[in-house]
Amino acid sequence: MPKRSSKNPKDREPQQIARDVLDSVVPDAEKESPPEEEKLEKNPAAVALGRLGGLKGGKARAEKLTPEERKEIARKAAEARWTKKD
Repeated sequence: MPKRSSKNPKDREPQQIARDVLDSVVPDAEKESPPEEEKLEKNPAAVALGRLGGLKGGKARAEKLTPEERKEIARKAAEARWTKKD
């Protein structure tokens, strides 16, 4: 069984060898970062409003469902959990 951390050049993938050659030719290629763009600040009022809707969304939906709809959703969820995937 081969060692997992083999450093033998013969065991390396061609892509790894090509990357090493590229790094030796252009050593700072990955270190250069693109100029930073201005980051957009989130509007605190919009964030609060979105959170408010998210907090009450599931509960409001559950209250609107009929008992038959809740049973169907629960049946589908149980079936999805218990079906075996090949």
